[in-house]
Amino acid sequence: MLLENVILAVTGLMANKLRTFLTMLGIIIGIASVIGIMNVAEGMKTSTMSQMGDMGANVISFFVTQKMDPDTGEFDENVRDPKEKDFFTPKLLDELEQQFAGRISAISLSKSITETKIEDGKKYANVSLEGLNNAAIKNKKLNIIAGRNITSDEQEDGKKVILVSDRLVNNLFNGDNNSALGQQIEAVIDNKYYSYTIVGVYEYSDSSGSGFSTKVSQKDIKTGAYVPLKCAVKQLRQGELYDSFDIIAAVGEDQGALVSEVTDYLNNGYYANNDAYEAYGYSMKEEIKSMESMLNTQTYAFMAVGAISLLVGGIGVMNIMVVSITERTREIGTRKALGATDGFIRLQFITEAVVVCLIGGIIGVITGEIFGLVANKIMNTTGSISINGIIICVVFSMVFGVFFGFYPANKAARLNPIEALRYE
Repeated sequence: MLLENVILAVTGLMANKLRTFLTMLGIIIGIASVIGIMNVAEGMKTSTMSQMGDMGANVISFFVTQKMDPDTGEFDENVRDPKEKDFFTPKLLDELEQQFAGRISAISLSKSITETKIEDGKKYANVSLEGLNNAAIKNKKLNIIAGRNITSDEQEDGKKVILVSDRLVNNLFNGDNNSALGQQIEAVIDNKYYSYTIVGVYEYSDSSGSGFSTKVSQKDIKTGAYVPLKCAVKQLRQGELYDSFDIIAAVGEDQGALVSEVTDYLNNGYYANNDAYEAYGYSMKEEIKSMESMLNTQTYAFMAVGAISLLVGGIGVMNIMVVSITERTREIGTRKALGATDGFIRLQFITEAVVVCLIGGIIGVITGEIFGLVANKIMNTTGSISINGIIICVVFSMVFGVFFGFYPANKAARLNPIEALRYE
């Protein structure tokens, strides 16, 4: 009986092709909107999560921050300038690492030296010069494509060695990474020239560089150049004081608990008697969770807008089905006179509505996928919804067919066969 109803439904729909297509159009637009939005949202989510993941999903960052007034909850505009006692010291960080041994893999430290232009005659390269310890270099996840990384001995001795990007090599050494190794480059720090020996070349990417490259030429992109941390300390002459540091949490560690415990340890100990400053920490993993939740909320909001189109399409299906039943009143009366039951008539018209919505849903899925693919291509992101998501959309369109087709189908089933036969 089901197959017979499907055949009858398709035959009835083919008899009015244009009207059938216009009926489907609302469903097509609704499903395409939902699928397209899900694709674009997934692309944006994947891109954002990837970028944040590259920053270190197991990283907990700590900063020196001004204390808020406990009564007003505001910062003091006339707070005193930071003193040496307000910064993190190597001794404090060693004690911290011992206190949380087994829960901390490493402590990442860095010092920003300067942003400058490395020049060689008419050739130049813009760099952000930074001193890093080995944990910070590892956290950068640099892809070394020539030479080597900075060694522990070079870190300990504060050697004047440097890691540079392939973009710098392109600008200063005509793109020959191997010939750049061992070469000297000079940077100006506080009006004094410092010379560094290139020991490694890394592959530049947006996450490994410093700054955005969308509004500058490839030649003028500013990339990171990294020296041993102690080298930076010597040249800056500021002593080994840090206004921030990163903890690399051990695998499987509860970062929410760790950030809370470390913050309490610092503020109840080192900063207990500090009148103006304290430590503040946040977990990148928690940040990622928060960002993911926000992106999901946005996706659901956009999907709700797309669902409105689907609702309008469903109402359109109901409207056309009512019109169709009115036009086919005599046909319904004839079938009832020949023995068709109310249930058979009802099923026939519900099947027509389901077929319309099913075909419209399938076309909508294809259209939405194409739209999502084009949109992600334009935004340079990658995203697609799962097979389960597609199946849910198709099933949802069929449910819409049943829901919006039931009223007109029930109306057709309850027609009086004698009155239907007399209908002009």
